[in-house]
Amino acid sequence: MIKRILLLLTLSASFAFAQQPYYSGINFSQSGLDLKNDLATLIINTHTNALDYSEIWDACRITDEDSNNTANVVLLYGWENGTDGDVTNDLSRGKFDNGGAVGDWNREHTFPNSLGNPDLDSSGQNGPPYSDAHNLRPTDVQRNGSRGNKPFADGSGNSGSVNSGTNWYPGDSSLGGPDWRGDVARMMMYMYLRYGTQCLPSTVGVGNNAGAGDDMIDLFLQWNAADPVSPLEDARNTYHDSAGTFAQGNRNPFIDNPRLATEIWGGPIAEDRWGIFGSDTEAPTVPTNLMVSGETSNSLVLSWTASTDNVGVTEYDVFVGGSLDQTVSATTTTITGLSPETTYSLTVAAKDAAGNTSAQSAAVNGTTLATGGTATELFFSEYVEGAGFNKALEIANFTGSSVDLSVYSVRRDGNGGGTWDSGVTLSGTLADGDVFVIVNDQISLTCFNPASADLSVNNTTPMTFNGNDPVGLFKNGTLIDIIGVFGAGSGNFAQNETLRRKNTVGSPNIAFDKAGEWDVFAQDTCDGLGMHNVTLSSDSFQIENVQVYPNPSKGGTFQIAVPASEAVEEIEVYNLSGQRVLSISNPQQTSFTLNQTAGIYVVKIRTANRRLVRKLVIN
Repeated sequence: MIKRILLLLTLSASFAFAQQPYYSGINFSQSGLDLKNDLATLIINTHTNALDYSEIWDACRITDEDSNNTANVVLLYGWENGTDGDVTNDLSRGKFDNGGAVGDWNREHTFPNSLGNPDLDSSGQNGPPYSDAHNLRPTDVQRNGSRGNKPFADGSGNSGSVNSGTNWYPGDSSLGGPDWRGDVARMMMYMYLRYGTQCLPSTVGVGNNAGAGDDMIDLFLQWNAADPVSPLEDARNTYHDSAGTFAQGNRNPFIDNPRLATEIWGGPIAEDRWGIFGSDTEAPTVPTNLMVSGETSNSLVLSWTASTDNVGVTEYDVFVGGSLDQTVSATTTTITGLSPETTYSLTVAAKDAAGNTSAQSAAVNGTTLATGGTATELFFSEYVEGAGFNKALEIANFTGSSVDLSVYSVRRDGNGGGTWDSGVTLSGTLADGDVFVIVNDQISLTCFNPASADLSVNNTTPMTFNGNDPVGLFKNGTLIDIIGVFGAGSGNFAQNETLRRKNTVGSPNIAFDKAGEWDVFAQDTCDGLGMHNVTLSSDSFQIENVQVYPNPSKGGTFQIAVPASEAVEEIEVYNLSGQRVLSISNPQQTSFTLNQTAGIYVVKIRTANRRLVRKLVIN
């Protein structure tokens, strides 16, 4: 997207620029690594003025001047006009308000100094690559500190940390701010050409090798194609290829023509500003098969089937109520900031690198849940310590959204000895309101079909627990819930018993409270496995005494028995990928047929103020 700070429109989006004389010696009939090597030689040989690091201040005052206020410089990663009281997100700042104090701007090493191998300052701080002006941009001091040396990764909206703070997203235009993705991608491409293996893209970005016999990653190729060159980038390039006092003498080829990246490394087709590589006027096909899942009180998960294009689809625009909500490169996204108990109309349009956009898809409706009735975290909901190998555990999700199980594990403290074993790590996704059942693979209970378990563990820990073996649920290696008391010795706390979490409990507890949180049943009781009810608030709680049968179902036909006092408003069925495969509002029948393949499905039943989730197995 063209940066909104530079509203003086150029015609760069309307016609092809002439190829700069700077490239007169390059043979553009070649591609791949041959073209890469020739461009690398050019930018190295023309880097004739090695700037002192202190001179970068003066260079930035010229190259990053705000065209709307020439007393200011534009701040990389910024998006706000300075009226919200938060200086860290400002879009521009006074040219001479530079330094290291709060409210100043400083020189951001977009390719961080410490991520170079060796460090970018290994040749001294007053010369390439530490002071390469194509890599240094004005940035708010605190925002620069927040970024630190975090590698870039995909995200959405304005700039900030992503992936639990591990990575950094430069920001896009989906929230109305500037799109910095292309700037960053083209700077990283330049640094790779200029300094080779010292500045590998794979060390500064999270992505996969593009498969061109090279170290470029798909992240930067996608960003380069998705975000066209801005006038600000052109201004920087033009100055450094001039006789200016603080000009380096070389250019960034990927600013002059983003398509060069495609010619070298492949990936999505980027804009050809010179018009020498052919043109693309064909729009992608319309996205199809929109599906809504993962409903919470303020969010919906939307997925669709990928569009096709004669060259390649680069991204999708997602619309809510007819207004653009976000732009994404994947075929699934989470829409947030919604109102509870509200129906939204959702559509998607596909785009290619040339800016061709498909028509919007057919709309699909998504309805958010009522507020309340959510837990803070996963928790153990049932424990079966039966005869012989009859061992089972159930984990419930009432957090209000689907949960990635890959960060969770279950471990045993054998004989209460004070040592957790290695246990088992979970996998997959657990839908809101659903449960995850783990069994010993030699279980032989008549009241539970072992085939419907989510995980069968051979006769090893933790599924060899007895009544004196505490069992813990861990998240990222930290204990969050426990059955039994860790390190309490060999005393039996639940021998030959089934424990079922009371429906008033909606959160885990690392202090085992058998009397207060658990109902106790006789040995080998297992009729509750595979389902769990909670009552977490007065306006959103589970329907009691509801049956989904036969279960397992042959051929997908099943019935739902609901007390006469309840009026069912909606029935939905989801597969384990989170896709909705059946939705019926105000059903008049009690028998339903699911035309799906054999497997495990999640049935959601809603009345005016209540909801129920049941697992359905189809043979």
